[in-house]
Formats: sequence, structure tokens, C-alpha cells
Amino acid sequence: MEAANQDSDAARLAILRIEHRDLDTAIEALRASVVADQLQIARLKKRKLRLKDEIAQLEDLAVPDIIA
Repeated sequence: MEAANQDSDAARLAILRIEHRDLDTAIEALRASVVADQLQIARLKKRKLRLKDEIAQLEDLAVPDIIA
């Protein structure tokens, strides 16, 4: 049961990393456009930060706590 959960977490992590990278590309494309929509850029950056936080959470779950 736990292995299935780890597999789903790993799959979710991969999807989030792809989405995070795609947002990077979208933000750069908007910045490069002649009429940059600052509100849209801000929204994408906010979404990217939420994804980064979620990625960090999943990575923390994947690494066991080791008490030294």
C-alpha cells in the first residue's frame, strides 16, 4: 500500500516539475512580447511559487527523517 502511495507521489512530483518549467517558459514569453501583461505575469509567478511549495512538500515526504 505504501509503495503505491510513493509511486503516486513520484508521479505527482514529476507533473508538478513539468508544470513549473512550463510556467517559466510562459512567463518569459509574456515578458518578451511587445505588450507585456503585468497582471498575467504576476498571476503566473504566484502560481509558480505555489507549485514550488508543493514540490518542496512532496520532496520532503520522499526523504525520510534521520535522527543523528
